Amino acid sequence: MHRAGHDPDNIQPDDILCDFCLRATWSLDIPSVEGHHGSILCAECLEQAWKSLVMEKGGAAGEEGWTCTMCLEAREAPWWCSSLNDQARVCRRCTKQAAGALHKSKDWAWEKPTQDEG
Repeated sequence: MHRAGHDPDNIQPDDILCDFCLRATWSLDIPSVEGHHGSILCAECLEQAWKSLVMEKGGAAGEEGWTCTMCLEAREAPWWCSSLNDQARVCRRCTKQAAGALHKSKDWAWEKPTQDEG
C-alpha cells in the first residue's frame, strides 16, 4: 500500500506501507512481500498470519464480498486480519506463498515460525 498523498512519479521508501500494520516497511528495513497492485505484507504480520492460519489452523471464515489483499481473490478458505487495519485480509494460500518466498529470499534471514518458539 502507498502512503496517502504520495507522488506516483517519485515513490520513496517512506511511501511503501504494510497493508496490515501500516508501517513504512521499506524505510524501516523490515522484510516484506509484495502482492498484487502494490499490496505489502511485512515479516512481522506474516508471522502472525502464519501462526494463526497454519500452526493453529485458525483464522476467520471467508465472508461474502471480501477479497484477499495480496491476491485480490475471493476465497472461502480461512483468512487473517490485522487488528490495526480490519480492511486488510490475507488468505491461507497467500500466507503460505509469502512465507515460502521470504524464507527462500537471499536478501533476508527469515525463518517460518515453529511451535517451539512459544
